[in-house]
Amino acid sequence: MKYTNLPHTDIEVSKICLGTMTWGRQNTEEEGHAQMDYALEQGINFFDTAELYPIPATKERYADTERIIGNWFRKKKNRDKVILASKIVGKDEVSKFIRTTGINRETITSAVEGSLSRLRTDYLDLYQLHWPDRTTNYFGKRGYRHSSHDHWEDNIHQILETFRDLVREGKIRHVGISNETPWGAMRYLEESKVHASLPRMITIQNPYNLLNRLFEVGLAEISHRENLGLLAYSPLGFGTLSGKYLGGRKPENARVTLFPNYNRYSSGPAVQATQEYYKLAQQNGLSLVQMALAFVNSRPFLTSNIIGATTMDQLKENIGCIDVQLSEEVLRGIESIHNEIPNPAP
Repeated sequence: MKYTNLPHTDIEVSKICLGTMTWGRQNTEEEGHAQMDYALEQGINFFDTAELYPIPATKERYADTERIIGNWFRKKKNRDKVILASKIVGKDEVSKFIRTTGINRETITSAVEGSLSRLRTDYLDLYQLHWPDRTTNYFGKRGYRHSSHDHWEDNIHQILETFRDLVREGKIRHVGISNETPWGAMRYLEESKVHASLPRMITIQNPYNLLNRLFEVGLAEISHRENLGLLAYSPLGFGTLSGKYLGGRKPENARVTLFPNYNRYSSGPAVQATQEYYKLAQQNGLSLVQMALAFVNSRPFLTSNIIGATTMDQLKENIGCIDVQLSEEVLRGIESIHNEIPNPAP
């Protein structure tokens, strides 16, 4: 395994992070425990979860993923071996069964307490805002369009004050953002610069893969100049970058087969790009999975690559990407395809 540091800290994390959002829906608790056992054996010490998981989110399964992880900690007694990250959801149609108000002092405090209880731990190493409360472009929206119905009031200072107090109480160690825009990232960073007592956002968890490299537009420069580390999610684009859906196939129990509305990476241009990337991988003796994940690993702004799996074979292949180094020829081929079909899945 290879390791990096969470920015602005001395906390060493594996460059591969174990994603958990299928546990409790597509995976049983037993399977989740087996994945954590294997990941830890392979040197992965960084796990990412959220109060919203498992996905797709439902009231009946609310926070079951955190409970699965907590039961594993209770059984293994190894909380000190894992750098643990979780998230709070904002007000949204997807999460209305969790809360009907936005992110504020009360909801943050309540959410942290709930996560700590379910995860059976006294602290979280990294606590993240799952998505912005304000209306902006995330979750497949390519560009920003102002909405007259957006009545968001800037409460970023209050959010950071709440995080500061939770850090002082020892309940969280560091904070991050997710599904955030360049404006939002800089707004948080500047607030903590102006007010030295406020904690600094150290990571940003956004989508990044061969079909969606929009992070490179604006956020990559922020990442470099501000040392804001990317935690890349969906590095395989809902599994489409395994190639298993090519030719119109619908593998049994696969995510897009089970949940057809997860079509972010299934547009015509995305399928065309996936086919081209598949050919490139085959020509160079690689699996598409290896090439796609190794590409994400190679990016200079990456802190950790969040991989997920529903089978142990998938998990083993995904973790194995850490040993794959792409040649200059392959990297040039990737850029050629990207230039022809740029970001087909925002």
